[in-house]
Amino acid sequence: METFYDYYNNKVELSFEYHPFDSAPKHVWIICRYKNQWLLTKHRDRGLEFPGGKVERGEDPVQAAKREILEETGGIVEEIQYIGQYYVCGKADQLAKNIYFAQISKLPSQSTYYETEGPVLLDELPDNIKTNPSFSFMMKDNVLPISLAYIKREKM
Repeated sequence: METFYDYYNNKVELSFEYHPFDSAPKHVWIICRYKNQWLLTKHRDRGLEFPGGKVERGEDPVQAAKREILEETGGIVEEIQYIGQYYVCGKADQLAKNIYFAQISKLPSQSTYYETEGPVLLDELPDNIKTNPSFSFMMKDNVLPISLAYIKREKM
């Protein structure tokens, strides 16, 4: 288990165990690859980030992850794997969020990307994400680099 503080100084606990904080989390975040590139989305307010969002009524977290990828990027999931969960103890709210790693098979364009401006493909993630104003606050804590190290270590 890793413990650190996020962009807004909220305590974050991250684990690669299976659902250590909540067996039915209400949020998902998905690190995506498409044709050897990172697939992100550009949120209209927050900037560049991996797809994610809330689990809707009647969905399980995997279904929510696939839906969020489709809505925010147009991406069709070929394979998706649970990699971990993190828990944020915020000043006003607490939440658990499942982290997934997804391989995307197709990326057709669509008429709407909901609250985002659609897909963004990057060959590499820049080293300066934490200070780069183009990236969302969600990309600026230690969840991303620790999760990427885990994905690399597990050869996903």
